[in-house]
Amino acid sequence: MKKQASFYIAIRYLWGRAKEGVRYLRGAAAGIAVSLVPIIVTLIVADGMIRGITDRYLELGTGHIQVLDFNNYEGYEKTKKEISEIRGVRGIWAEQRGMGVLAGRKGKTGVSVRALETSFWDDPATVALLKIIDGESKPQSDRGIVLGETLANNINVKKGDTVRLMTITSAENGRVSPKTAPFTVTGIISCGYNELDALWCIISLEGAKRVFSQEPSTNYIVKVNDPYKNADNIAWEMDIKLANNYNIYTWQDLLRSQYSSYQTTRQLLLFIMALIVIVAAVNVSSATSMLVLERQKDIAILKISGSNIKDITEVFLWCSFLTGFIGGVVGITFGLLIGSNINILIRSLEKFLSNISGLFHGGEVKILDPGFYLETIPIVIDWGAVLLIWLFAIFCSVLASLIPAQRAGKLKPMELLRKT
Repeated sequence: MKKQASFYIAIRYLWGRAKEGVRYLRGAAAGIAVSLVPIIVTLIVADGMIRGITDRYLELGTGHIQVLDFNNYEGYEKTKKEISEIRGVRGIWAEQRGMGVLAGRKGKTGVSVRALETSFWDDPATVALLKIIDGESKPQSDRGIVLGETLANNINVKKGDTVRLMTITSAENGRVSPKTAPFTVTGIISCGYNELDALWCIISLEGAKRVFSQEPSTNYIVKVNDPYKNADNIAWEMDIKLANNYNIYTWQDLLRSQYSSYQTTRQLLLFIMALIVIVAAVNVSSATSMLVLERQKDIAILKISGSNIKDITEVFLWCSFLTGFIGGVVGITFGLLIGSNINILIRSLEKFLSNISGLFHGGEVKILDPGFYLETIPIVIDWGAVLLIWLFAIFCSVLASLIPAQRAGKLKPMELLRKT
């Protein structure tokens, strides 16, 4: 039997008008499709969450690369010029960081103090991820301060209020002492991620002199064209060009444990979802077995016509292949459709549940708690992973039907004819 014949017979079994074994294959294909919908949605949501959170840390927090000088400060302009000459670098800003305690009208809390060049907040990638709640996104003087929305709410302050920032400074003799300075809140901002909003306390480089040690800033935030692909290469070029006077860290170094945790969680979720696909593939095995039982007459005729064991086996393997193929296409299509509109679906479901809760005097229902998740999930589709999931579904379908397909090939034609 020609290989094309095996394929065409399999298509006839899957799409034929007969009511027998065909319905089992179609049901198995539907099972594969249903099992793939949650894994595709999980993939889109997980990748969107990871990319959304990581982008906020990269564009608003750590930058793509950080350059630290602990040995020989030579001046910001010289360092900026040397780094800017490296191909792929699109921005560099001086920064001074520290920890402190911020006191407002309601109370006080620990904060991460960031003193940055104000031009950092004009970077297009930064602007795209920032939401101005009130006032301005950057301090305009040495006495201005910008707070994250969650932080401002925690200490009950708003634009125009005065807050006091206390830090620990060290003198030349090594003696440490607290230092407190008043600031006026000139803006309240949000990046849509509570963990950052709860700590952000932003001042200018001039304002840093009022709360930090009287030393020039030697911390530089660098942004490159593609941090996910080029950060390591550009950091290597920096290391060669700046010699041994600087310590250079990419965002992968700075966020290694956190990013690894995200990736591990993603892989675990996909693994759990993959188990559903494996269970659905068992239905393909059952469907193939039923098809073999109900197509015994066809098998006998094919064998009498000269088909061998391999030919018969191929017919039923093609059936399982097409079952996984079609089920995969349908399931992935619906999964992509749902995943691409996940924000709309979540908002609609939250509104519906809130209305139901309101009938029983309940509060507003939030499926994605802003305290732990992003307010809006970025839509990120990893087409490579989608392809692998599709191939995995097909592989499981073929593998699950291998035994019943081989048994079909070993059936003896005369015995089959006597039974039918």
